[in-house]
Amino acid sequence: CHGALDKMYETLELLQRRHNVRPDLLLCCGDFQAVRNEADLRCMAVPAKYRHMQTFYRYYSGEKKAPVLTVFIGGNHEASNHLQELPYGGWVAPNIYYLGYAGVVRFRGVRIGGISGIFKSHDYRKGHFECPPYNQQTIRSAYHVRNIEVFKLKQLKRPMDIFMSHDWPRSIYHYGNKKQLLKMKSFFRQEVESNTLGNPAASELLQHLKPTYWFSAHLHVKFAAFMQHETNSKEELPKATKFLALDKCLPHRDFLQIIEVEHDPNAGDSLEYDAEWIAVLKATNSLVNVTQSSWNMPEKNGLHAKWDYSATDEAIKEVLEELNHNLTIPCNFTLTAACYDPSKPQKNMQPVHTINPQTTEFCAQFGLTDINNRIQQAKEEGSGRGECEEEEEEEEEMDSTGSAEEPSEYNTDNSGLSSINPDEIMLDEEGGDEDLSTCSVDPSPDHPPEFSTSFSDIRIMPDSMAVSSDDAMDSNNEDLEKSGGSKQGEEKSSTDRPLKRIGGDENGNSGIKKIKRRNQAIYAAEEEDKTD
Repeated sequence: CHGALDKMYETLELLQRRHNVRPDLLLCCGDFQAVRNEADLRCMAVPAKYRHMQTFYRYYSGEKKAPVLTVFIGGNHEASNHLQELPYGGWVAPNIYYLGYAGVVRFRGVRIGGISGIFKSHDYRKGHFECPPYNQQTIRSAYHVRNIEVFKLKQLKRPMDIFMSHDWPRSIYHYGNKKQLLKMKSFFRQEVESNTLGNPAASELLQHLKPTYWFSAHLHVKFAAFMQHETNSKEELPKATKFLALDKCLPHRDFLQIIEVEHDPNAGDSLEYDAEWIAVLKATNSLVNVTQSSWNMPEKNGLHAKWDYSATDEAIKEVLEELNHNLTIPCNFTLTAACYDPSKPQKNMQPVHTINPQTTEFCAQFGLTDINNRIQQAKEEGSGRGECEEEEEEEEEMDSTGSAEEPSEYNTDNSGLSSINPDEIMLDEEGGDEDLSTCSVDPSPDHPPEFSTSFSDIRIMPDSMAVSSDDAMDSNNEDLEKSGGSKQGEEKSSTDRPLKRIGGDENGNSGIKKIKRRNQAIYAAEEEDKTD
């Protein structure tokens, strides 16, 4: 979406006028950019020249209302301070719902799950310790996927209809038209050949959840795949996942896909909690970590007293009874920040750490830890080890539910690969704290989308998601070795040393400076549109 809500909703209205099709639900796979004011712009990880107000603030203030129920996950270009207020999900504006760091909801009987952010191995095992004002490291780590969210989702047992992630599950490109993908995005070749493109944690979730549909974004190219899953027993029915990645919401881009999904025609129009997900949140509440300490989630390896946190039928029944069998998510949206006023710009507005009443109410209702309240308490007591504290502290020992001594289940990070991606934009230490310039709202001309896609290259998904020799193409071993060395160097510098508040310090993680993002094409396209 990238903040272009007017363009997005105008396209839906155009669709209705021209084709008599009115969607019941709109899903957005990240980079939503729920920017309310100039302070939010400062919390979005893009160089200052790309920070534009766009149009979300009009929906936040109530000037406009989303014409269709909208559900979204976070990406890597977000107003992280705003989304951080809702770690378990909530309304960012009337009729616009954020799924949280990870979440599952229901709409007309359709079960929809998602995980926000992108994968970076050096932050994967940390807690959600960041809070505004962010520095050059935490403005990025705030949107990195954490193992606790993946662990929670892997406790789910009941069928999933739709799942969303921002970055692609690793290896998904082997189940679609890979040749066409590399023709459109030739700079993906090295990562595809080495099987390092995408999110390995999402691949695990894909194998575990086996949703009917999986939607992603991030790479700014339309791509479809079809994965037929292996069955665990003769009694288990075969399952398959249709994967679809879409482009950015821009004129002349095929960014919208209409899908007909089986649903309950007698169900109401309200968004609903998922009882199993609530039960899992309650079961895993003791695992909440708001420090920079790295640790693995419990597993059956002899080091943990408990490793199964899945919800029992009794636990799910208790959730239903707590809610009196009324799973409707309350429409309790609350303004928590001043809204942008084009007539009175405030370029020097600074972000603050906010406790959102929606999260307070949700945690009180289900007996959960308010992550932001925990961070705030740690800051006030002087015992926190997150971004909010200026001095480093020694890591505390973990209890029996987790271990800081175990190696990470993911020891690679493809952010340091040597392949050059012309669609990437440098997010270096020099560019992140520039002063804001002007905030603009771009016009939204009508542009009809196309709605065609195809699923091809049906294969059985292996347990390991490993690439077979048939799938792998010839690659330059020397380049891969070089990239691997660079990659491990960054990994070591990121995990061996705890983060600290650096402000203008130059002694932070040197690897961060070289990390690129695949989003230059988006902003370049916006500038082209303005020129046209």
